[in-house]
Amino acid sequence: MNNSIITLRGNVGADPVVRSVGEVSVANFRIACTPRKLNRSTGEWSDGVTQWFSVSAWRQLGENVGRSLRKGDPVVVQGRLSARSYVNKDGLEVNTFEVEANVVGHDLNRGMSSISRNPRTLAAVAAPASEPREDDPERDPISDWRAPGADPWDQKPATPDDGEAPAETEASVAA
Repeated sequence: MNNSIITLRGNVGADPVVRSVGEVSVANFRIACTPRKLNRSTGEWSDGVTQWFSVSAWRQLGENVGRSLRKGDPVVVQGRLSARSYVNKDGLEVNTFEVEANVVGHDLNRGMSSISRNPRTLAAVAAPASEPREDDPERDPISDWRAPGADPWDQKPATPDDGEAPAETEASVAA
């Protein structure tokens, strides 16, 4: 199946609404995208027509959206685009664009943000620890070189005053 993936950059139109659908959370919000154009002859910027998109974020992403986003926040949204048309109460056909979000984040070109990681679930804590894989995003690459004796800067270079013991040879081991 072919999906239309889109990336949007704009402002949150209203605080997200988080609700439960069965046992799954979903956050719904609208994003306003207003293109800006530079008139090269005058050097002035002007706003284009604002386009509105409905966004739905499911499961953990939806819960995080509900806790993190507020009206007016600059955001970047990436997800699957779908178009839908319906007849409104006045009898007019209305076309809407909806995005099922895969990724939502603050637009750091227009401000600063900080992140708090989600707490691990009880099942993840109780599971036996396995050897971390190289491609595991939870693996701490810094801990690899912090292992005792793994940091080459912790070792002093050998000097003649250290009085190193002579290396064992086959003859000395056999004797």
